[in-house]
Amino acid sequence: MKVGIILAGGSSERLNELGVPKQFAEVSGVPLIMYSLRMFERCASIDAIAVVAPEQWQEQIRKWLEKNGIHKFKMFALPGKTRQHSIYNGLLAVQSLQPEYVIIHDAARPLVTEQDICNCIDESKGYDGATPTVPLTETVYKSEDGMTITALLNRDELLAGQTPECYNYAKYLKAHKATNDTELADIRGSSQMAAKAGMKIHLYKGNPKNFKVTTIVDFEYAKYYIKERVNESVGIA
Repeated sequence: MKVGIILAGGSSERLNELGVPKQFAEVSGVPLIMYSLRMFERCASIDAIAVVAPEQWQEQIRKWLEKNGIHKFKMFALPGKTRQHSIYNGLLAVQSLQPEYVIIHDAARPLVTEQDICNCIDESKGYDGATPTVPLTETVYKSEDGMTITALLNRDELLAGQTPECYNYAKYLKAHKATNDTELADIRGSSQMAAKAGMKIHLYKGNPKNFKVTTIVDFEYAKYYIKERVNESVGIA
């Protein structure tokens, strides 16, 4: 069984202009989270879906799920104090489903496609997991004080990670159980946890349009691309 875990627990502290956490803000009358959930529902490789979300939003999410015909939804999990804690909560929540793989995705990446999800699963074959990446295009500096240059990093050796990410469930859960709370809080990327546990993770070419909405500029870009898809009649809205 392959289970999608949608992370929707963030408080959007960097995007207060929207009045609600970004994943619940509407574009073309549809909450951002639903764009991802629709794609996971359509993906034939996904058997079940869990959503990590605050308790106060769960009733509303249930209404959106019903309205949008998301039949693969099985359960909620509560967010943790960090993103990785939220992932761990999601892993524990789906344990009863006995998944072989989990596919983790940020609800704040509304431009994910059905193909992106399929690619993630396909690219994990022969590995313990797979993570899509995109190359960095800007000059990258390291600064220890935030004001002066400590080092110039070689962007040709650096990649930005995206979601969805696919992991062997048993191995990924074991990695979390072997990590203490302090170490878990220091994790800065899903695959960092996997690599630290010795899991073999395949990096492959991601989709540049599948960006994460973090700032108001990102939100405006997302609105533009979502409306573009609607105009192309691809069935997203």
